[in-house]
Amino acid sequence: MKTCLGIELGSTRIKAVTIDASFKPLSSGDYTWASTYENGVWTYSLDEVWTGLKSALSKVEGREEIAAAGVSAMMHGYLAFDRDWKLLVPFRTWQNTITGQAAAELTGLFGFNIPQRWSIAHLYQAVLNGEDHVPQIAHITTLAGYIHYMLTGVNAVGIGEASGMFPIDSTGLDYDAGMMAKFNHLIASKNLPWNLEDLLPKVLVAGEDAGSLTQAGSSLLDGLLPAGIPFAPAEGDAGTGMTATNAVAPRTGNVSAGTSIFSMVVLEKPLERVYEEIDLVTTPTGAPVAMVHCNNCTNDTNAWVGVLKETAQLFGADPDAGELYTKLYQKSMEGDPDCGGVMVCNYLAGEGVTHMDAGRPLVARTPETKFTLANFFRSQLYSTMATLKIGMDILAGEHVAISSLTGHGGLFKTPAVGQSYMAAACNAPVTCMETAGEGGPYGMALLASYRLNKAEGESLEGFLSNQVFAGVSGSTIQPDPAAVEGFNTYIQRYKALLKVEKAAVDVL
Repeated sequence: MKTCLGIELGSTRIKAVTIDASFKPLSSGDYTWASTYENGVWTYSLDEVWTGLKSALSKVEGREEIAAAGVSAMMHGYLAFDRDWKLLVPFRTWQNTITGQAAAELTGLFGFNIPQRWSIAHLYQAVLNGEDHVPQIAHITTLAGYIHYMLTGVNAVGIGEASGMFPIDSTGLDYDAGMMAKFNHLIASKNLPWNLEDLLPKVLVAGEDAGSLTQAGSSLLDGLLPAGIPFAPAEGDAGTGMTATNAVAPRTGNVSAGTSIFSMVVLEKPLERVYEEIDLVTTPTGAPVAMVHCNNCTNDTNAWVGVLKETAQLFGADPDAGELYTKLYQKSMEGDPDCGGVMVCNYLAGEGVTHMDAGRPLVARTPETKFTLANFFRSQLYSTMATLKIGMDILAGEHVAISSLTGHGGLFKTPAVGQSYMAAACNAPVTCMETAGEGGPYGMALLASYRLNKAEGESLEGFLSNQVFAGVSGSTIQPDPAAVEGFNTYIQRYKALLKVEKAAVDVL
């Protein structure tokens, strides 16, 4: 086999990764970008999508050897187009918490949790708002779905990505027809010129033919990739994270931690009731997954690292950013298991799990707090996963079995640190592989390889276990009892701190 390419548009980086015949990362390129807050909406420029894609791809070596490719991006959100694929309103990202009424009404209607960031919540909120663009809509899709269509001419997404747009019937491997009929009935009085099924992209499962790079698509990329490359179904960052960590079988789970943080646990049986804090999505092959998604993870930490770098520069030092992160992460290990009473709430955006519509980053301490750099930065890192723990505790109460939990993403890049804290938070062993820092684009490259190289009838689970990860051993850290106790103390204080956070949102 030649190389396979995975592209992922994350919250802070657009990254392209190629893998070789032994599924090892071969070459990569990236582009840094950020969302902007415009007219009350978190958004990204679609022009910058193409600038960033070309920049990232231009740094990838051996592009002429690519035999298959795939596109992934941050899940959810709302991209609405007319019949000519003209964007009707700016891209509304997963970060937005502006669809509360719609999400609540749809959750009640379906008896199925619809989070605010899901595409259907954004669509229905636009209907409720009476927005001018609604009658003109011909297509709604996700960021990955949009790019895939522009490159291949195929208006389809992978089933995991689709499951963050509208609920999926895992038996039929398609959108839930009963819920779709309920939605159409709900909006019938609006006399809109479309039904929901007219707007959504087609659903594909991992391994299916999702088209090939067209000449027009190649031109959009300035010829950086030649036309004709077969593409895997576009997937969201949740599906690529599961793939990258070999967590697509029942009882497996993974935690993806970067700008946002979320856990995915593949279920053996349905949850007993509906929880607003838990999304029900699917693996790239359609198996049911419980997802705890938190909007806030490392953004506040990144800001503090910037301040500390400025401080060092006052004394003539200019530490390398990577080295600075590593030293601060390692220094945090010297802190007390409960962070000595130092508390951090890292909310820059709203948070569905704790029912916050906006965020105000906070640092709080009492006079007797042991306020040291180690305790402060340990609290920073604890805060990145505190909200996730609140959601994971719901799954523990449902007796959801997890045989293995794998971490990936930037939070786990410094060996042992984030991994140890996650083990304490979840009171479970956490494994990281060598590719933990690659995350989603690596997983998308694996899905592209599966599309091209799977044996007849070979499942994704079999492909990953028998070919990709056979003989691959990551590093596993068991939960330390003292750290577990310390994190439990921290989380009780954190829940109390959320009352301060709510007051801050109300007055600032």
